[in-house]
Amino acid sequence: MLTRVFKLLFCASLLLLAVPSNAQQPAPGNQPKPKPEDTEIWQPVPKVVTPATECNAPPSDAIVLFDGKNIDEWVNVKDHAPALWDVHDAVMTVNKTGGNIETKRRFKNYQLHLEYKIPASITGTGQGRGNSGVFLASTGPGDDGYELQVLDGYNNSTYVNGMVGSIYKQSIPLANASRKPGEWQTYDVVWTAPTFNDDGSVKTPAFVTAALNGVLVQNHFELKGQTLYIGKPFYKKYDTAPIKLQAHGDKSEPMSFRNIWVRELP
Repeated sequence: MLTRVFKLLFCASLLLLAVPSNAQQPAPGNQPKPKPEDTEIWQPVPKVVTPATECNAPPSDAIVLFDGKNIDEWVNVKDHAPALWDVHDAVMTVNKTGGNIETKRRFKNYQLHLEYKIPASITGTGQGRGNSGVFLASTGPGDDGYELQVLDGYNNSTYVNGMVGSIYKQSIPLANASRKPGEWQTYDVVWTAPTFNDDGSVKTPAFVTAALNGVLVQNHFELKGQTLYIGKPFYKKYDTAPIKLQAHGDKSEPMSFRNIWVRELP
């Protein structure tokens, strides 16, 4: 009998503990009403950036990588000697014998703008027609880096993960927004660099968002590693890296670039 009474008392005490006291609960109608100020944030204040007055011109905080006057911001990838591409009429044209070029400066996360033109007289087919590339992080002469493909995409058939707008061999573009050869085309890119642990393992992967001629072609795509021509992608630890432009080895007429600028991002 005592055992039964003890069990009943024990269960009753648990119920009392589980029921909150009315004294601990705000009385109905006495809770403070939310105010607009409760969700307002005033600090830190974003920096002021003056936008350009002309379309596609660099904003006030941009680093101009090519303004049509010279290629002093670029070097040869192989030996870091002065870049040998041709400058004429405010345009930088690929010199295929001069090899790939990269920026003297190194970057981590950034917004990039550049314009390119494939010659109206372009010949060749597929990957041999107006081929170049924007390597968003050029991690060394022997590494493939991370390539956003440049190629003639106007009535030019090729494998879709290697067409213009693709992250080479990794991500098919969301659309083919190519203009005809002979017309200027525009890339606007946001690059989020990968980060690494001390042992070289990946902490956070790389991401890229890109628009071709104002049309979104890559939407915060997560890269699987470097964009290899042959084999499976992998990551190799780096911190900052130049931006590289490719002098592709095909035999078609060389393409040109202009109005290249970059904004460093946190």
